Amino acid sequence: MSITVSGEANMVSPVPGNTWMCAVCGYISREKSPPAECPQCAGTGREFVELALKKTLRYDGQPFDVLLINGSSHRANNTSFLADLAEEALRERGVSYRRYNISEYAINHCWCCYSMRDNACRYPCRDQLDDMPAFHEMVIASKGVIITSPINWNNMSARLKDFLDRLNCIQNLYLLKRPGLTEGKIVGIAVSGHEDGATKTAMDIFLYFQQMGYLLAPFGIAYRVHGAQFNTITDTEFLKSDPLVIQKVKGMTTNVMELIRLDSEEKLKGKLVPVCE
Repeated sequence: MSITVSGEANMVSPVPGNTWMCAVCGYISREKSPPAECPQCAGTGREFVELALKKTLRYDGQPFDVLLINGSSHRANNTSFLADLAEEALRERGVSYRRYNISEYAINHCWCCYSMRDNACRYPCRDQLDDMPAFHEMVIASKGVIITSPINWNNMSARLKDFLDRLNCIQNLYLLKRPGLTEGKIVGIAVSGHEDGATKTAMDIFLYFQQMGYLLAPFGIAYRVHGAQFNTITDTEFLKSDPLVIQKVKGMTTNVMELIRLDSEEKLKGKLVPVCE
């Protein structure tokens, strides 16, 4: 498995015997090449990755500007196209970034330690058993985050919600009266879907970052939906042929970059009053 640009894969040493795994549902295929369609979840052949021995994700400590997250269960479908556009805009402007498709990584459910007592939720997170601690470090190290998300029943994907829930240990620093690590950082959001729910999905995502002191970039939400009257199999062709999608996602990404250039994180350090739950 590989991650675009400097993202470090969480797989090494391919398992012998042409073994492929669907990153969506975990179906295993032992053929010379991945199937055109997953027989278990109907994902396309692009969702298959060569099965390998897992290695926990580690952050190498090298600084970078933008953490780009594809929050879909499908690593190579419509939401990935939005991430591709954002990535292209970042490359064009020479901005350092790391991109991750979260379906490729182990991210456990939040243990909700704060429900036991306030100070039980802490940073570093108590759950050091998956790949999320490395993402915690990269959220803190980056100057901004761009999230791309599908619409699942008027909301984000369950995988993306798990990812965002696991940021609670960073947000809880404010409630423990400890110095925050994320106020003044920038967030941008891109949403794709078949029908309604784009604005709600985007705002649900933003709420997590707002609680951590992030600033939403001006015109920082880009979304495009197709329509319930169309078969979902036509959504990809629609998105990739619609110039408005390119304009919106690249525009949102540009706005994130411009706000980062203002260095709001440094200028606001020590001046904000945390108002969060």
